[in-house]
Amino acid sequence: MSANIKECTHHKHKKAKLVRKLFAGFLILAFLVLLTFLITWAILQPRKPRFTLEDATIYSFNISSPILFSSNFQVTISSHNPNSRIGIYYDKLNVFATYKNQQITYFTGIQPVYQGHKDTNIWSPFIYGTNVPVAPYNGESLAQEQSNGGINLLIKVNGRVRWRVGRFISGRYHIHVNCDAYIPFGNKQTSQIPGIIVGTGIKYQLSRRCGVNV
Repeated sequence: MSANIKECTHHKHKKAKLVRKLFAGFLILAFLVLLTFLITWAILQPRKPRFTLEDATIYSFNISSPILFSSNFQVTISSHNPNSRIGIYYDKLNVFATYKNQQITYFTGIQPVYQGHKDTNIWSPFIYGTNVPVAPYNGESLAQEQSNGGINLLIKVNGRVRWRVGRFISGRYHIHVNCDAYIPFGNKQTSQIPGIIVGTGIKYQLSRRCGVNV
């Protein structure tokens, strides 16, 4: 009886020792995998995508009163991945326009897409808003700038991205893109950017680099 108890205790200790060894081996393996990824990530030095506001086509831009604003225009935005070994998942992107830190259009979503190494994606979303309330001083400023020949807007792209290195895919990161856009309006003689008639709208070539924060 005593021998059986000793043998049982011996087997339990042996099993526990094996479990501890397996757990320690798992921790070492996980540490090595993480260390390898961090070293690889540091060597690759991922760079932010480069965004450019290529053009804007204006279909309507109307200030019906000092506090209500309606607009409908289309912008062309390009995004270039400068990394040769890192891909980018754009999981969610929303495009909208602001004037003096106030949003003046609704959000327009861009379909999720994967951007490969050194690839370039081009999007042409419509941005619009109907009777959007704006601060009285912004409404007056919009009307004044329009009559002077041009309006300075900020086209924004906000969303989330993930990085891909080989088979590894990172967690989601917020991305904020700000594109300065000078839109000629009002007195056409003072406009320095010539427009091209496109259907019922006027298209302006802008080619403005955007600021990107990830």
